[in-house]
Amino acid sequence: MATATPRQRRKDARPQELLDAALALFVEKGFAATRSEEIAARAGVAKGTLYRYYPSKDELFKAMVRDNLSVHIAESAAQAALYQGSIAELLSQMMQAWWAKVGHGNAGVVCKIMMVEARNFPELARFYVEEVIRPSQALIGGLIERGIHAGEFRAVPVEATVHMLIAPMLHMLLHEHSFGEHDICHQTMGAEELLDAQMSLLLHGLLASPG
Repeated sequence: MATATPRQRRKDARPQELLDAALALFVEKGFAATRSEEIAARAGVAKGTLYRYYPSKDELFKAMVRDNLSVHIAESAAQAALYQGSIAELLSQMMQAWWAKVGHGNAGVVCKIMMVEARNFPELARFYVEEVIRPSQALIGGLIERGIHAGEFRAVPVEATVHMLIAPMLHMLLHEHSFGEHDICHQTMGAEELLDAQMSLLLHGLLASPG
């Protein structure tokens, strides 16, 4: 079996190196203020090399969204489709897993950047809606509908309930990647405990038989 040369390994790793360099600069300077040549320099390549992989800064950001968010949504949807147990338990597990994968690290940073920059970049905002927001809402809404049809949940307004599930997650995400980075507004409770409390309160309003 042929072994990849150091040059080939370096070439294969370059797209991720460019994404990492871009993300670091977006955090430091913001998406709008970051120039493509700065990204290339941070990654240690020529600007032409950057354009070979990502023809524009917008395309680079889209790749960042797909790598950090879209993949997790697709994985969660595939797991949910095969799940046969309690929907209440699945929702709780998914919320905790989503925070572990997205709340911390690069994925959470990408979410924050989009929320900050969306108003000034409508094309990217539309892309984000189609790639992240709508699939996430469809996934959670589908689970709530399954719970209703199975008699596990009472007949609640699905769309409103989806927003009630997602909103606290977004609040925690913004806190984590804004105030949390500087310990300005220290939280006395961890994200996992907050999610447990949220799900407990919400599910007692969803369950058809509280006992």
